[in-house]
Amino acid sequence: MSTATNKSTPKKAETHEFQAEVARLLDIVAHSLYSDKEIFLRELVSNSSDACDKLRYEALTDSSLLDGDGDLKITITADAKTRTLTVADNGIGMSYQELVDNLGTIARSGTAAFVEQTGKEEDGNSNLIGQFGVGFYSAFMVADKVTVTSRRAGAGEAWQWESDGKGSFDIAPIDADTPRGTTVTLHLEKGEKEFLDAPRIGHIIKTYSDHIGLPINLVGEDGGSEQLNTASALWSRPRGEISDDQYKEFYHHVGHLFDDPWLTLHNRVEGRIEYTSLLFVPTSQPFDLFQPERKTNVKLYVRRVFITDDCEDLLPAWLRFVRGIIDSEDLPLNISREMLQLNPVLAKIRTGMVKRVLGELKKKAKKDTEGYASFWNNFGAVLKEGLYESADYREDLLALAHFHSTGQEGLTNLADYVGRMADGQEDIYYISGESLEAVAASPQLEAFRARNIDVLLMVDPVDEFWLSMINEFDGKNFRSATRGDIDLDAIGTAPEADDKPSAAADNALSSLTALLKLTLADAVKDVRESNRLTDSAVCLVAAEDDMDMHIERILRQSKQVKTGAKRILEINPKHPLIRRLADTVAEKGGDASVELDDVAWLLLDQARIIEGETPPDPAAFARRMADIITKAVSS
Repeated sequence: MSTATNKSTPKKAETHEFQAEVARLLDIVAHSLYSDKEIFLRELVSNSSDACDKLRYEALTDSSLLDGDGDLKITITADAKTRTLTVADNGIGMSYQELVDNLGTIARSGTAAFVEQTGKEEDGNSNLIGQFGVGFYSAFMVADKVTVTSRRAGAGEAWQWESDGKGSFDIAPIDADTPRGTTVTLHLEKGEKEFLDAPRIGHIIKTYSDHIGLPINLVGEDGGSEQLNTASALWSRPRGEISDDQYKEFYHHVGHLFDDPWLTLHNRVEGRIEYTSLLFVPTSQPFDLFQPERKTNVKLYVRRVFITDDCEDLLPAWLRFVRGIIDSEDLPLNISREMLQLNPVLAKIRTGMVKRVLGELKKKAKKDTEGYASFWNNFGAVLKEGLYESADYREDLLALAHFHSTGQEGLTNLADYVGRMADGQEDIYYISGESLEAVAASPQLEAFRARNIDVLLMVDPVDEFWLSMINEFDGKNFRSATRGDIDLDAIGTAPEADDKPSAAADNALSSLTALLKLTLADAVKDVRESNRLTDSAVCLVAAEDDMDMHIERILRQSKQVKTGAKRILEINPKHPLIRRLADTVAEKGGDASVELDDVAWLLLDQARIIEGETPPDPAAFARRMADIITKAVSS
């Protein structure tokens, strides 16, 4: 950012450079050919509506903010002579610093990454800007200059912001008698005169902004004024009077998202407490879904008056993908944020809304399995946070949870998994890791596959945490496939038995195992023959009392543990490499210990690499590998 971040206010005009992300975004806007440029008007009107909502809320505790102009409204003026289109509101307005921060920088989480992604799109019509909703800047799709005048409610100074969208903006003080609120004036490019046409403007407002609950007036050239929208809160209307398109546009407005809603929940509760809710589940994953703040995205109204869009008690953080509004009839209008945290009415609303959302998700899971699979891929990791955080809803969330598994294509739920468990299977087996590809290829699953035992694939970081708190489902314990004491001999369909090894071969394997154990004594807890490997030579497993290997790796990466526990190295007695090493030990006896020293460490490093670990001494690993390859090609 430029010097625009200083808090002192200027006495004369100043020029500032846009934040780098804004400059890049404006360049993308200027060079993109959009088939629906009209969205700029929707964005500006939406911003004006938000400004009026904020003023209405602040006026609850300071009524003087509304002095002289208490009827909140949005006014659109088209002037063909000057080729300007103006969108004005008498809402909260902006101070000098707010103009700099709101119109010169992008503060929304994830936006920098969004701009980077947008810039890489080959198709100029990708409309990613519209999908993300970087509202104000869409004005530069139709304007070669934008002027903003604003006076914050209660302030004694006013400001003018102006830019051609080409790298910088100017801010200057203006007449302090400027009306409260914000006026955005677009100096339209020559080819955009359609947006000065009254019927065209009316159509855009009716299409995109009819739901806004305050008047949107169009001032004609004769000075007359025409109201373009219904100006009643959409959620207060009966569901039968609201079209799918109206729901969709309200979702765009309230959620600042521009896909279509995957699920729409419109409900009115009457009785001891009364409230109306209009909630949406997005089709696509929002950019800020995994930001550390985990902020919920539902606005609270009291009797149609906006209260806050930052009420963490309305819905739990694990439902933060839900967008929409909740309008209470029982909360006091002047309720503070501190009072909200302790209010029993809000607690009852929260309980009712969580049950409502989870109930509708259960219905979708049964009726629309394909659509629910898409939903789960987008938001399942967030919902599973509730398994860890909210004991009251664990049963519901476990019923909703879906997983990839080794036993079938696509997703499976836990009830279906239990229903197809193998003969003799008493536990729900799972394996966790960083990606589906990695865990599906783990050698620890070889015996499970050989016996047709299904294993759940857990790849979300939150999985390890909720699994540590929830031990069972439907009477079946969750058990990691990486545990060293798993015995599969009595489960599933046994593979065809190989010829029983000779006593000499058994002795050779025992000698090899003893030699590996001696060589690797400082690095592993034990070395033993494996009954889980069918194709791979080696793998690492955790002792029964030790932490699961994947969660230990997560904790080490986050510096929560310094060193990991020693693991058990399992060797596959049927693998050609292990057999050859056993033969070498049988032939050379004690003399083989020096020859096999490097091989032992390479086997351990191989097992580490398979687990996604880096060899602790990469230089030694490379040297050993080079020495063995040299011997092999020289023999």
